[in-house]
Amino acid sequence: MNKYIIVGIILVVLVALLATNKKLVESLKNIFKIEELRSRILFTLGLLLIYRLGSFVTLPGVDHAVLEQWTQNFANDSSSLMGLLNIFSGGAFSQASIFALGVMPYITASIIIQLLGIMVPYFRKMQREGESGRRTMNQWTRFLTIAVLLLQAPAYLATQVVASGAVAVNGDFLGITNGAFIVPAVIILIAGTMFIMWLGEKITDKGIGNGISLIIMIGIVARLPQSFLQELMFQTTGGGSIIMLLVELVFLALVFMLAIAIVQAVRRIPVQYAKRIVGNKQYGGVRQYIPLKLNAANVMPIIFAQALMFIPGLIWGGQWLDITSFWYNFTLVVLVIAFTYFYTAIIVNPQMMADDMKRNGGFIPGVKPGKSTVAYIDDIMTRITLPGSVFLAIITILPAVAMSLGITQGFAYFFGGTSLLIMVGVVLDTLKQIESYLLMRHYDGLMKTGRIQGRY
Repeated sequence: MNKYIIVGIILVVLVALLATNKKLVESLKNIFKIEELRSRILFTLGLLLIYRLGSFVTLPGVDHAVLEQWTQNFANDSSSLMGLLNIFSGGAFSQASIFALGVMPYITASIIIQLLGIMVPYFRKMQREGESGRRTMNQWTRFLTIAVLLLQAPAYLATQVVASGAVAVNGDFLGITNGAFIVPAVIILIAGTMFIMWLGEKITDKGIGNGISLIIMIGIVARLPQSFLQELMFQTTGGGSIIMLLVELVFLALVFMLAIAIVQAVRRIPVQYAKRIVGNKQYGGVRQYIPLKLNAANVMPIIFAQALMFIPGLIWGGQWLDITSFWYNFTLVVLVIAFTYFYTAIIVNPQMMADDMKRNGGFIPGVKPGKSTVAYIDDIMTRITLPGSVFLAIITILPAVAMSLGITQGFAYFFGGTSLLIMVGVVLDTLKQIESYLLMRHYDGLMKTGRIQGRY
């Protein structure tokens, strides 16, 4: 069957499902009735379009054809560190784009600042200063991002661009020597990443959702059509079948459902606030809940684990370079579980939670304030982190399982790992913000019953 006919059938089915879902159609109409929400969505789409266009602008003096041949081994491979950087930059890394380094330097700087918030009293104090402390930490993150870029940009140019021969041909390409190329290229790469950060901040302030997360997601989603067409051609002309493709799509839908369940799963801790009488008014006396997420670490353990997995390959090679081998995936699972506990311990601070409750007159029923509250919260986090880390490890190795079952490499990476979790997390967060606008204007939410998130 012709691949274009199959694509047409799939599109017709999707349109039919959309047309029959009156609730969804009505919600889309309501979205565009709200002027502020409509302008925010269009503003976000405009800035994301600018980012995608910039991802195709190659650095001056680079022969893209030579570089593409050099980097084709990791362009679609998210198992390596280079492939991970390529995913986070939306393919700009392998194309030597002006946005080649993407937002990874900013993410690296953010992680370092978070670690400093635990180990250094100065940063720990800033974390407790509210909005002013957040602005100061953001400024520190920007400065640290520039420092990281000063290290990463020359390393990227030297190891990927210059080493590939994409700049120098017999010592001189278009009259540009290596030294004369690197200095302005470093400046352009630094400016490119800072511009992406600016786009992300503008999207956060005047658009919809977290700007940096949306930029990462749009780069991942941009690879989906090409990967799907490759899988479609393989199943229709490479010895597969259309039935197998439909089974893959059903399995992909189930994986997305599992990922959504993991992202949204929370353990609620009840908190009772004491009554206070001020004048003729009563304050407190209500019960609220602290939602502890099953997967508080989100996608960071996978990023840490995959960043370390290139070390065994460099030392031993062999099956450590095969991402479908048993020992590769076993080691990856162990690292993901270990980093889940490590990163959860960094971002979830039971001591701070207990102090905040005590300061506001709150307490957990049946638990004494102070050390007992800290131990109680820490014990619950330890228990719920175990199933969360196991589910995260399973999702991490699903692409390898998909490839071992005959799915093409590019399409297999949408069955799990960083790509899946980032897409699910960002989409849910964005839809939640859109829904808040609808509910604020007294429209129905995006779902038939309840809300997208926060049913507690």
